[in-house]
Amino acid sequence: MSSNTQNAELFFIYDSHCPWSYASTVLVEKILSAFPSITFRAMHISYYDGDNQVSPTTITAVKEFSKVPFGANYMDTLNYSKDSTLVANLMAWVQNKSTGSAFELLTKLQHAHFVLGNELTDKDSVSEIIDELKLSPPAKTLQVNKLTKDAEFAIHDITEIQDIIGTQAIPAMLLAYNENLVLLNHDLYLENPSAIVDAVTLELENLS
Repeated sequence: MSSNTQNAELFFIYDSHCPWSYASTVLVEKILSAFPSITFRAMHISYYDGDNQVSPTTITAVKEFSKVPFGANYMDTLNYSKDSTLVANLMAWVQNKSTGSAFELLTKLQHAHFVLGNELTDKDSVSEIIDELKLSPPAKTLQVNKLTKDAEFAIHDITEIQDIIGTQAIPAMLLAYNENLVLLNHDLYLENPSAIVDAVTLELENLS
């Protein structure tokens, strides 16, 4: 199995403020724990741009299929428009400069947002997490008014992948091995996240 995973990559197309992406991050954790040599590619799509909200119906659906917690403070913000621009910039930077920290940063940001109700829309809202992980992003990475070049490049790469897989739905999880790419149906595993490990094992066997 280890030889199969040396050249394997897990692409996770998501938005930090998307509840379904939040639920699917649990699946990513299961995969990375079971296959530590898989390279993780976090790809933030920047769907929430300050003009859209999360509906209570969406939260109800996520709760039905997943065990991820939503804090009372977050639930009180559902009538606010969501803006993930700052997180998109920060995640694009960490993916390029400190890849090994990307998943831990994402999970901490999601906890801050969905459990603590932190909107993650200014420098102060992410500074504690950045300091905890000993990261040193440049000031331009923490801008909130527009996407950085890194974030724009990430979206361009996502668009190319979406053309290949034929869907713009988020989140999306893809397993790559050498020149092969397969879309993992994350919906099948939200209720039983551990089951995705067997699915990835089978896919790696088929791809190798």
